[in-house]
Amino acid sequence: MPTSIDQENSGTSHPANVSSSSQSTALETTNQLHDSEGTNRDYDNQLDTLNALLERENRIKEGAERFLKLPLNETMRLQVESELEMATGEIESLTRKIELETSRGRRRKNGVPVNRRKFAGQAPPVGVRFRADSDDRDRDDFRTALAQANACIKSLSSLSRPITSPPPASSPSSTSSISAADNDRSRIDIMNQFVCILQRSLRVRYEVNLPEVVQAIIPALSDRCSMRCRAAAYRLVRHALVDSDSAEELHKQPLEWFIVKSLARDNKHAIEREQVIKLIRTIVDIVSEPRDRRGVNGTKTIPLSEPIMRAFVAVAEHAEDPFRPICVQTLAEMILIDIDLVARSGGIRFLLHALGEGPVEAGPILAATFLHIIDSPRTRAYLHLGTDLEIALSAITDAYGKGADHADRMRSCTKIIQLMLRTWSGLMYFCLGDQHAIKSIVNTLRIPSLETREIVLDMFFDLFNIKAPQWYKTFIDGRRLTMYRKPRAFADQLADQKLPEKAPETLKLTDQYIALLVLVFADAGLIDALTAMLEECTTGSNLSRKATLLMAEVMHMANRVLPLGVAAKIQAVPRVFNLAADYNRGEHRIVGTSALSAIDSFNRNRLRLQPSVRNARPRANSAEDAVRRGQRQVEQVKIKMGMQMDDKTFQSSLLETQVMLTKDSAKWNFEMLQELIEGPLLNPKRLEEAIKVARFMRRLLSFFHPFTHRFSDLPRKQPNVRWVRLGCSLLTTLLASPDGIRFLASEDDLLKQIVKCFAQLDPFNGTSESDPMFSKYRLSETLTYGYFEMLGTLSKHAEGIELMEKFKFFTAFYHLSELRDREDLITAVITNLDYTIDGHPRIVLSKALTSSDVRTRLYATNHLGDLIRDSITPVAWTLRLLLTQIYDQAPEVCELAIQFLEDACDAMEVLQLVVEMQPTMDHLGEIGHPLLLKFMSTPMGFRYLYSAGYIDREMDMWFHDRNIYYVVEVEIFLSKVFSSEAAEDDEDVLAFDGVVPPHFYGEMSKTELGCQVLSEKGHFSEFSHFIKQHGLESEDLELILKLKSILWAVGNVGATEGGLPFLEEEEIIPAILEIAGHSLIPSVRGTCFFVLGLISSTSQGAEILDDYRWEATLSPLGVPTGLCIPLDLDKFISLPAWDPVGIKRDGDSRLIPPTSHTDLEVISAIENLSNTVIANAASRSLARMKSRPEYRSAFSSPSVFFRALHAISTQRYRLPVRRYIFDLFTAELDGELALELSACANSLRAPPMFKQSEAHINRVVSMFGLKHTRGASESDDEDDDMDDTVDEMVNDRNPVIITLRPVSRIIGFDK
Repeated sequence: MPTSIDQENSGTSHPANVSSSSQSTALETTNQLHDSEGTNRDYDNQLDTLNALLERENRIKEGAERFLKLPLNETMRLQVESELEMATGEIESLTRKIELETSRGRRRKNGVPVNRRKFAGQAPPVGVRFRADSDDRDRDDFRTALAQANACIKSLSSLSRPITSPPPASSPSSTSSISAADNDRSRIDIMNQFVCILQRSLRVRYEVNLPEVVQAIIPALSDRCSMRCRAAAYRLVRHALVDSDSAEELHKQPLEWFIVKSLARDNKHAIEREQVIKLIRTIVDIVSEPRDRRGVNGTKTIPLSEPIMRAFVAVAEHAEDPFRPICVQTLAEMILIDIDLVARSGGIRFLLHALGEGPVEAGPILAATFLHIIDSPRTRAYLHLGTDLEIALSAITDAYGKGADHADRMRSCTKIIQLMLRTWSGLMYFCLGDQHAIKSIVNTLRIPSLETREIVLDMFFDLFNIKAPQWYKTFIDGRRLTMYRKPRAFADQLADQKLPEKAPETLKLTDQYIALLVLVFADAGLIDALTAMLEECTTGSNLSRKATLLMAEVMHMANRVLPLGVAAKIQAVPRVFNLAADYNRGEHRIVGTSALSAIDSFNRNRLRLQPSVRNARPRANSAEDAVRRGQRQVEQVKIKMGMQMDDKTFQSSLLETQVMLTKDSAKWNFEMLQELIEGPLLNPKRLEEAIKVARFMRRLLSFFHPFTHRFSDLPRKQPNVRWVRLGCSLLTTLLASPDGIRFLASEDDLLKQIVKCFAQLDPFNGTSESDPMFSKYRLSETLTYGYFEMLGTLSKHAEGIELMEKFKFFTAFYHLSELRDREDLITAVITNLDYTIDGHPRIVLSKALTSSDVRTRLYATNHLGDLIRDSITPVAWTLRLLLTQIYDQAPEVCELAIQFLEDACDAMEVLQLVVEMQPTMDHLGEIGHPLLLKFMSTPMGFRYLYSAGYIDREMDMWFHDRNIYYVVEVEIFLSKVFSSEAAEDDEDVLAFDGVVPPHFYGEMSKTELGCQVLSEKGHFSEFSHFIKQHGLESEDLELILKLKSILWAVGNVGATEGGLPFLEEEEIIPAILEIAGHSLIPSVRGTCFFVLGLISSTSQGAEILDDYRWEATLSPLGVPTGLCIPLDLDKFISLPAWDPVGIKRDGDSRLIPPTSHTDLEVISAIENLSNTVIANAASRSLARMKSRPEYRSAFSSPSVFFRALHAISTQRYRLPVRRYIFDLFTAELDGELALELSACANSLRAPPMFKQSEAHINRVVSMFGLKHTRGASESDDEDDDMDDTVDEMVNDRNPVIITLRPVSRIIGFDK
């Protein structure tokens, strides 16, 4: 994919003669042609453009023909001939395009539409043959493109040929030769044009001969060429690669030393280095593409040599290099594809170092990479247990004495630790060696002087998924929790959260994994470490109180997710009780009693301060219950006293409201008005008096009339909302007596005026107002919206519905639903109407559900779902309306309806009612599967789906494919929910919510008929056979994935009462336990852990597992919760130890020692540069050698240069050192030198039986020592004093001519 650098390279052509000018002209022609194709010009303009381009190409052709008649040298003649060939091809292509445009113009005149792509990269839709054919015709003809590509290859080859005959004497001086700069520009032009051809025609890439392309561009890679020329050459090679075969073919070409030197260049050559890195990434991407479906992880090899890999690793190691991040990520990708290549080139050592101390942003990527490596026994053998991956913990375990500046690195390290401990691979790896790594993390809490321990405590809060509410701050600050009060809006917030109630014993995968984490860390001494923090200070501090809070949370979590016997050991906290009971030392008693008091206070106030949202109903014994009960009693007494009010008091109350005295509502006594309406006016006698005698009601209702513009013009602000509530209360009071109903129907104009307001918007009425009462502005800015609430109050009463029918409100509603741009009106209507009484309100809702506007249908469906969710008992008419929405044409409406149906069907009564309606859901596809799975869990639903053929069809699909998809979904969910950067609003996290997703076989086994069908099909027997046969598979990824899918299917079947007998008959539970204890794949063990939790969700399953020392967690009522823990923890979490694999090196990589004294000293000094201890002395020696005449031949010798390249390709050298070595030699790297280096590789290679003499072995002192068990690439950056000792031994045995170190004697190492 071209980048800005590609564009920069493609635009660096500067024509200096006729040939290069014609090349750039051809490129401009192609670009202009594509631009003209992408525009929407008229037919005549397009034809004019094409004709102008054709004329231009003809002039180029004529000029090239005339130019060939002149006396030219061979190079110039070949270049002009290639340009003539390309111009001829362009003329043919333009002629075809003109013919095509002419035919299109005829179709336009005949009225046939011409389709165009919206953008260049858009694939044509399947089935539109005309459009695809036209696009094929729009492209350059394949033969023309191939001819142009071959012409480019010939041109590049011609530029590198030597001139065989001198030009004649009569030739002009301007055509005698081409300067180097002009040659570079010509090459860049041709290579950029070649890239454009490859980008336009993918087929040309397959037809072009890659070795010919490489041979043509090798001269462009020489040191004499410019940086941009070399970049363009690498870019051309990258675009010529198409598949793994072409990558293998490239590996055979003599390019590795060019690539090695390009990677070693400084930042001034950034364009060139970028293209090299892009080329390497392209090779990796091509190799990573799956060739077939079946394959074993790690069998692929990356066609890159060890010299290139070591040069690439050197770039990644250099902290100041701008390409370091992309090189680190590329190495992480390489290690997943070909770990052996990365190990041989020292990449594993570097990636481990980067994980521990490298860039923070690369930490999660590298952690995930090594976790994937640990999951396979073949790849984790490349790691050394106890030393390699433990470097990720170094920022925490080595934090002592680092100070506060180390805090940022500790925080990034805690994120890495969380990420690793929340995966099966990381947890089981760190539990190896008697949980040494886990204990080292816990023991950091025991260091009293480590002030950054709060970061470690925060890590444990996040690791155990403990959410910190607001009152935690009060606890940590040392204030009493009884003084902490909930926010005023807390109750309103709970009321607004309308969450579906689920059983408290809901199975959660996250809870089961966290239960294992709590058990592991408790076993590693976490409680004791927290107790040690409490002992540090008797007065208490924020840190110690935070430790107490963590201890209380761990104890509470253990009580919730662990079996009673296991949780009791954690909750016993014997050390805290011993401190509290230590009467000999007073400070111990203070610490112990304070901790116990704080934990007790935490537990007592937890439910008060953090009630369950799912069960937010006020408790009968709550402290606020007496207050609420007293308030209700006071209100009832007020109503009774108001209804018994005498005449004199009633008259004075009417006058006190000020309604009879003024029309200004701001002067009215609102509290008195409210008391009158909700009290005395409920008495029919008082209401009649207020209507007829005092005319109070007429004056009050006139305030609410729309056309008086008193109530309707009040701004929509919080203080004015009380008038809306007052209006609703007034209508309720009037509907409570016949006099009030009669007053509304015949004596007052309130309802008439509201109907007239609707008529202003009615398109069928014919009368329209410029400023209607129910305009969008007035509804949003004034109290006009309150009329909809008043109409909703009327719809709650049968008498109110009769009044609305009398004034034809529902007719107005039906007409409003047809308005295109006023969906706010119909949404306000359906939101405020009450649907308890059967009649017109339900018809209005059904009409909104079938409205022509999608937004209205969505809102109505959402409101209908809220009605179903808020109803205490299932209501048939609401479910029937919701079922009609699943047939809506808009997919978003269907999905919303399905979502509400799924939530509603959690209740068995609703599910039974929906199944009785027998809806057809075949048209829904994937979105309907979860609902159909719920149907299967009932006998009636299963019979209905079985008769419809759904069961047989889905059973075959789940047996072959959907089981695999189920595993992928679950593992993706777990990785997201346990990710340190998981988003709370992630769709997948919200969709699963930690609950095990429904499985087809699990839902089938919930009914007797389903178990019968499962038995007849014989699928379970095949599952059992596969588990017993491939349970311990550790190599074949496809078999491992299928094993996980079958384990999940078996677990879901075993989670039901009817499905457990299947497991007993096949004796599959012992096989699962065998896999959980002996599988070499941690993720397979984790799958067994979750599956055993599913099996333990029934009482009988829990009893069976108890016999195998797996104890299930029970609720306080003794019901299994679906969580199961192994009592023999070490057997489950401990992987078998392994011996590190030896790195296989090429036996033919040894070279015969140099015979020349000068060559030997130069190579010895170069090899000593790899040792950081003596590198400075070696560099000074090399500088002295280069200044002396007798060594100049060595620095220009190809054989010595090859030996130096061999040294940096087999040992670890830093990037600046590699640059220094390249700068030492005066030989320019070009095609000829590359051939000489290849010859040296064959001539200097030592035979297999060659044995090097002791003198040559001991001459070189490197940082890796004499003999290595792990390979040179696996050593650290810092070396110990052993290198000095080795150096002395070498010098003592074989005195060298040039001494690089001062003479010293070490006693005890003499022969």
